[in-house]
Amino acid sequence: MKTISIKAALAVLALCASPALAQTATPCQDTPFEGLTYTVCKVSSDQDVELFLKDDNDNLIGTPERLQAVLPADKQLVFAMNAGMYHPDRAPVGLFIRDGQEIHKIVTSEGPGNFGLLPNGVFCIGSQFSVMESRAFAANPPTCRYATQSGPMLVIDGKLHPAFVADSSSRNIRNGVGVSADGKTAYFAISDAPVTFHEFARFYRDVLHTPNALYFDGKISRLTIPGQGREDLGLPMGPIVALIAPKSAAN
Repeated sequence: MKTISIKAALAVLALCASPALAQTATPCQDTPFEGLTYTVCKVSSDQDVELFLKDDNDNLIGTPERLQAVLPADKQLVFAMNAGMYHPDRAPVGLFIRDGQEIHKIVTSEGPGNFGLLPNGVFCIGSQFSVMESRAFAANPPTCRYATQSGPMLVIDGKLHPAFVADSSSRNIRNGVGVSADGKTAYFAISDAPVTFHEFARFYRDVLHTPNALYFDGKISRLTIPGQGREDLGLPMGPIVALIAPKSAAN
């Protein structure tokens, strides 16, 4: 269940082209596509987007509420969502880098579940954003201050993942990330109703126009936007991606 303020509902009216999102003080807006609605948080590479897993005492952060509690006193959470698959102990399944330190190694072998449905990929935060297929990343890794691996890829060089089928009956709440062609913008999206992989991937390709996009997870997917009064319920998570801002500038 989620609660959304009147401000968030009115934000729908602010939608504009390029690509279907407005540049407003609120980074997260609802965007319709083929009778479904997705909440999309648009960020630029000069903003403070970080990946989180544990606090300075090596304790799992797990929730947006705890994340806010461990931030510096002059910082505020703008939004947060789960950012990659994890084991029962919340450890990342694949690559995870925080502050330039590799916490978990990349996994390039095929395996069970959505993560192992190759090609999977890596979301990297460096001087710009990127989403890369995992084996290409391993062969020529870019410099990432933060990185998280998940799978499957949704969009690969403008094409949908080859395993996706248009008439699939598998539907879940799903979330992921796509990056603009110039690497300057990332779009973090979550479906507001169950969708197929094919629908979610086409949303990234046809509405957000991201040449590469990566699936984060389903079922457990959740988004918190304090400034909009949104706080999706759920169990503690593993990797978390969040936009952080000074308290004077955050919404």
